[in-house]
Amino acid sequence: MPTTDSYGQGIQLMSLTDAPDIPKAVKQLADGLIPRSNLSFASASERGATITAPVEGMVAWLRDVDLQTVYDGTAWVVVGSGTKAWNTVSLASGFTHNGNSNGTLQYRVVNLFGEDTLMLRGAVNVTYSGSPSTIANGGFVTGTALPSSARPTALRSLTGACSTTNSDVLSVKIDIGTDGRIQIVGTTSSSANPKIQPPWVSFNGTFCSL
Repeated sequence: MPTTDSYGQGIQLMSLTDAPDIPKAVKQLADGLIPRSNLSFASASERGATITAPVEGMVAWLRDVDLQTVYDGTAWVVVGSGTKAWNTVSLASGFTHNGNSNGTLQYRVVNLFGEDTLMLRGAVNVTYSGSPSTIANGGFVTGTALPSSARPTALRSLTGACSTTNSDVLSVKIDIGTDGRIQIVGTTSSSANPKIQPPWVSFNGTFCSL
């Protein structure tokens, strides 16, 4: 009668005492190994239609969203993995990349603990004009809004480090709007007290849920 594998995974293997049946032996081995491998499906719908009775520990890759999922005994959940390319943010007039040599302002969307997350890096140089001088473009950094896939479902307010030159604070508020625009908030006029007109603002280490 069939035996099981020596790793305790419950995979049925034909024994030498079983009647010769190569197709059965191959199918038996495949049926034991395939559900325990990293399966690949076009979408979650195809996965659900194919695996109608998932078993805890099954792993499946979804090609349409480039996500790794695992069945935890109750539901398919996303496993945070993989790499997403960084995309350069198109800046509005009055802002330039590489503030304080922190690199180009860029974004990417990754899946963090089963949740789509917007990550930012880099920094921008900031200009001020007028009398009294105020931040360019009302603080809106983006010349072109982030794509819909990178827009949060509600306003996200973050904290970004800034230069102490012409600024009495070490950080400013950064808003990521549902319209995909990024805004530096909280700067003041050149005559205000405290004065908050940093020449650069960093986005390194900032991220938020979408």
